[in-house]
Amino acid sequence: MTTTGLGSVPGDDIREWTRAVLELVDLPFFPELPARPYGDMISRTIAVLTELAADLQTVGWRLTGGGDARASLDQRRARAMLHEDLDVLEEYFDGYEGPLKVQVTGPWTLAAAVERPRGDKVLADHGARRDLAQALAYGVEQHVADVRKRVPGAEVLLQLDEPGLPAVLAGAVPTASGWSKHRSVDGPGAVELLSLFTGAAPTVVHCCAARPPIEVFTKSGASGIAVDVSLLNNAAWEQVAAAAEAGTKIYAGVVPTTGALPRPERAAEPLVRRWRELGLDPERLKQVVITPACGLAAAASVADARARLKLLRDVVDVVGEAADE
Repeated sequence: MTTTGLGSVPGDDIREWTRAVLELVDLPFFPELPARPYGDMISRTIAVLTELAADLQTVGWRLTGGGDARASLDQRRARAMLHEDLDVLEEYFDGYEGPLKVQVTGPWTLAAAVERPRGDKVLADHGARRDLAQALAYGVEQHVADVRKRVPGAEVLLQLDEPGLPAVLAGAVPTASGWSKHRSVDGPGAVELLSLFTGAAPTVVHCCAARPPIEVFTKSGASGIAVDVSLLNNAAWEQVAAAAEAGTKIYAGVVPTTGALPRPERAAEPLVRRWRELGLDPERLKQVVITPACGLAAAASVADARARLKLLRDVVDVVGEAADE
């Protein structure tokens, strides 16, 4: 069995965290440090966009046009930080061979967060959100290629973060006025844009919401899904079971991101119990990737976040023993 983190971590020392992910988890990931300016998931993804320009307003990022020449000072700063972080990754992963995960905000969450040049979210305009998704897909392809060039021995895995997709599908994203909601997007439409990304690298879609649209993720061609086990209802668990039986890799978020650190047995219990209740093959349980429930940016401290990542390997031992029973 394997352990990994989901991207975000506390603190502001990228060198400390790049070194830590090599030590603490089996599947290292490119750390995101949202405590730094331009270190949050949206800013990091804006940095990946090379075909579209954006600037940072008081309400968040807003598209301003196309091409690098029109990139705002804020977007150039976000890109500079990304490149500096990649330099650190290249330094610490020199000679590394094995899997390496990079994370970007998915097209639907980005469309629900970023504004059009004339206001309101990109989500409001069918053509604009397609243009954004296509530009992002191109940027992600270049980003993955850059990581492969910097770390030639890496087997790059792409994680798409889609915390906002359940609200997009439900028509629950507020308009700029706050008096209305954006129209819902249907499942096939959601699949269509997500499928633009699943060819760049093996892709896991992460959504730590209570009702992650797992079927949308699997239909898009994702090879893995990452969920918060503690939030899943019966219907979601049935989708997890169907995905697992179809060969999709399950990334099970079992270690909470805040609060008291649980014992390994307690952290593993919900996953093991539901796996058995659903009658799933114990051998497939051994293939589950064990993760925190979500990103660790909200952890009490760097030491606390490290302890939660370290706990993952103890949980793996418990889950492995349960699978053998």
